[in-house]
Formats: sequence, C-alpha cells, structure tokens
Amino acid sequence: MSTRIAVVTGASSGIGAATARRLDAEGFHVVAVARREDRLNDLVAGLKSATAVAADVTSDESVAALAEAVGALDGTVELLVNNAGGAIGAETVEQADLGDWLWMFDVNVLGTVRVTKALLPLLERSGRATIVVLSSTAGLVVYEGGGGYTAAKHAQTAVAETLRLELNGRPIRVVEIDPGMVRTDEFALKRFEGDAQKAAAVYAGVAEPLVAEDIADCIAWTATRPHHVNIDRLVVRPLAQAAQHKVHRVL
Repeated sequence: MSTRIAVVTGASSGIGAATARRLDAEGFHVVAVARREDRLNDLVAGLKSATAVAADVTSDESVAALAEAVGALDGTVELLVNNAGGAIGAETVEQADLGDWLWMFDVNVLGTVRVTKALLPLLERSGRATIVVLSSTAGLVVYEGGGGYTAAKHAQTAVAETLRLELNGRPIRVVEIDPGMVRTDEFALKRFEGDAQKAAAVYAGVAEPLVAEDIADCIAWTATRPHHVNIDRLVVRPLAQAAQHKVHRVL
C-alpha cells in the first residue's frame, strides 16, 4: 500500500504538534509545517514517520515551496489539517489595532486558503482526501474584546462551508472543527503579547479546560472515519464551558 501522507500546519506547538504526534500514531507519514524549524526538527525526531518543512502560511512563495516539497514525497496526500492560526489582542472594535486584525485575517483565513489551494491537486489525486479546517467557537459566536479574532474565525468558517459546497462530487471531505476553551502553552500568551498573568486569568478556576491532545483526538477521529462519512462540523468544549459566555469557575 502507498504511504498515506498527512500535512499539518502550525505544527511547532500546541494543537498542531499534538495532532502530528497523533496522526503519526495512526500510521500517517506526517509533514509537519511551521515557521520555527528548530521546533519542527525536535518534533519529527520523536515520530516514527515524519518530515519537517519550514514554511510561512502568510507567504505565497513559501506555500508554493511547501507544495513542491510535499509533491516530491513518496506516497499519497490524503489529509490536510489547516491548523495554523492565532489571536492577538483583546481590544474593543472602537480601539482596534488594524495591524493585529490584518495579521489574524492573513494567518487564519488566507493561510487556510493558500495552503488548501496549493495542495488541492495532490489531495484530489489520492482519490480519498480529507481537509480539516481548525476554526473555533469564536467562528460561531462573538464576544466583547474579540472582534478581530471572531471576525477572522467567522471568515474561516465561511471558507470551510463554501469549500465543501464547491468540492461536492469530488473525493474530498471538508471537516470543520470548532474548539472552545483549550489550554495550550502559547495561544493565550501570544494573544496578550507575553503577559503571563492575563493569559493565566483566561483559565483561572476552570478545573479541566481542554488540552491540545483532546483536539488532536477529534481531528484523528474525523479523519479516520470511512471515507463516505463526512463530519461537517464538530464543536468541542470542556464540560465547564456550557457556552462562549458561560464558564464554571471555582475561585
């Protein structure tokens, strides 16, 4: 049997790294993609079958080089996990930093489009491909102080839904996964520009927020269903989070 290849963007940390490890365990040859080459090398050194490709999803040239590198591998490209993304800032719309908004749109939305567009021919060639779009519950519900991030994630959700319609009749599934509160090493810290106290406050009193491995488990589950089964959207929150604004905290 031909080697099954899975491409995971944003693989240098958090959900991306956990997903790379999980898909490696599922028998895929994992192409781990991120900007930080040193972290990628550390990651793939611990996997059974993996390739590290340093790439920036906000660069057309970098994504083109990624597609070329993936196309040169021996195997069939069956899975793309568009995980690269992130949030910066918690200002109101009135106080919006448009540079931050542009970055969030570029990495979350255009990054997904760039990588999907570049790898689509390879995915279709497999005859049984899956594209996973890692959006967020912020792509379904807005909240104060999250205008830039929720706008970007709403747009990313729209991309996933549109892509599914446009690919109907071709052997490519499109899966959208929308996590709620997930505690990782970097997400909140990056959002608050390195302010560890603000980052920790997001999860204060929450007994068991989700962790990266929980989302990796969801990604692997959707990707390993029989190919005629398409999980259109999977919303996953910790038990303590009943809704975007309803979180049980013990303080």
